[in-house]
Amino acid sequence: MSTMAEHLERLARDGYTIVEDAIEPDLIDRIARDLERLERELGAKPAVNLFEGTKTVRIYNLLAHGKLYEAIPVHENVLPIVEAVLDRGCLVSSLSSIAIDPGQDAQPVHADDQLIPLGKPHAPIICNTMWALTDFTEANGATRVVPGSHHRDRSPELGVHYDTVPAEMPRGSVLVFNGSLWHGGGANRTSMRRVGIAMNYCAGFLRQQENQQLGIPLETARGFSPRLRKLVGYGIYRGLIGHIDKCSPVDLLDGTGPRRVMPD
Repeated sequence: MSTMAEHLERLARDGYTIVEDAIEPDLIDRIARDLERLERELGAKPAVNLFEGTKTVRIYNLLAHGKLYEAIPVHENVLPIVEAVLDRGCLVSSLSSIAIDPGQDAQPVHADDQLIPLGKPHAPIICNTMWALTDFTEANGATRVVPGSHHRDRSPELGVHYDTVPAEMPRGSVLVFNGSLWHGGGANRTSMRRVGIAMNYCAGFLRQQENQQLGIPLETARGFSPRLRKLVGYGIYRGLIGHIDKCSPVDLLDGTGPRRVMPD
């Protein structure tokens, strides 16, 4: 098993690393079963655009759909790597499932930070992860990456072909990658579905991709652990960003009354 230093070295050099055997099999089993339930109950269907995939089923805002998903953002084998790339003030940006069905073409190559109006290359502001709930192979649509592309001075042009390599990994592994890395979901040429969890993080000063405070019911957020509360935004970044009248938003979540955490 790779050390933290080795993972960070690969992230700095290549823009990604793979943590094998990161997630306990029982948790993978339970998530996989529950996603099948959610897909039925929500009537989740593929999108009608090429980017999300016309044969790909996505379920968004998973933290609002059951306590099972609370284990994902804070997992001890993944979160420390993300915190080392960003810092402990990082936030949950989005949490969704991605199921690539047979016949899906490859997703356009893109960078997850390309909508952010910053010159490139820049310091990491997004660090995303892909949990493998099934084996990820070149044939079934493993995420395809352009190693080292996070060092480039631009983002890829959508629709242009780029040489990529598949980030193959066994079930229970996690791909961790810099938000500037050029990548995309692969084509599924098999008869079986490829299923993953996209657990995405951003810097504490950045707007989250999914609006966590409105998307997650307050009663649900009140049941979160202290660490998960901060990860979804009920905290203050570096003692300033995100305050309410110099108080932490977690006081409003609990209804305990405001306690000033910033000096007058």
